[in-house]
Amino acid sequence: MRDFQEVIKFAKERGPKTISVACSQDKEVLMAVEMARKEGIANAILVGDMEKTKEIAQEINIDLNNYELIEEADLALASRKAVELVSSGKAHMVMKGLVDTSIILKAVLDKEIGLRTGSVLSHVAVFDLKAYDRLFFVTDAAMNLAPDLNTKKLIIENACQIAHALDINEPKVAVLCAKEKVNPKMPDTVDAKELEEMNKRGELTGCIVGGPFALDNAVSVEAAKHKGIDHPVAGKADILLAPDIEAGNILYKSMVFFGESKNAGVIVGAKAPIILTSRADNEETKLNSIALAVLTAAKNG
Repeated sequence: MRDFQEVIKFAKERGPKTISVACSQDKEVLMAVEMARKEGIANAILVGDMEKTKEIAQEINIDLNNYELIEEADLALASRKAVELVSSGKAHMVMKGLVDTSIILKAVLDKEIGLRTGSVLSHVAVFDLKAYDRLFFVTDAAMNLAPDLNTKKLIIENACQIAHALDINEPKVAVLCAKEKVNPKMPDTVDAKELEEMNKRGELTGCIVGGPFALDNAVSVEAAKHKGIDHPVAGKADILLAPDIEAGNILYKSMVFFGESKNAGVIVGAKAPIILTSRADNEETKLNSIALAVLTAAKNG
């Protein structure tokens, strides 16, 4: 899939899936799930304060007869119930409503009813840029502060899940650093080379990993040639692995605001996708994020 038009198209074909919304008394989230329902991508079970949810739905002309409603005004209990719906198989993904991220993630990681897998949770953002003929996957811009080598390996594996769900069978992963040569004084460059070696040894599969790469020679064939870099990933990266959350977050927001890209994002590493849309996200981004989660859920069975 090369753009979000294709992502939406295939989400319609492979859906609809069911979203479990935690704390549904949120205008933007209700608008997003209504858009997904109308597109035929997803249905939703709404868990939360039903009095407030109905007030908002009436205000924005959403017919709640199209949804299953579960009353639970307590934020923590509503989050727990929403996660239970996924772990029991009644829903395929969970979506954050009007509740702090920490509360819903606590439910996701609950040992009794949660969605633990043994991996780390990481955020994967997908970007559709006008200047390129492919989608870019940026990770991790939101969850892991300063990942060590093993965490970076798990973050790559999580990102590959999303790429595979979008029919990119062997995504090219560029491990980003400030420069493209290994420097012992720059630990991230050492990690980058080790991740490449892990890939060669078969310890990191389902992708082609290269690093260290500076951003320019990861995404531009011309820049890679200018530097004399000969590698299958050089200039052709699909997945961009940031060294830490600061670099990832700056790259993410640069692509949104300077690149004026279409984008989407989900949290992966659990048994099911987690949709955490921001109030700053426009309606198109929210719909793209739901479509991304639908394809991921379809791929995971």
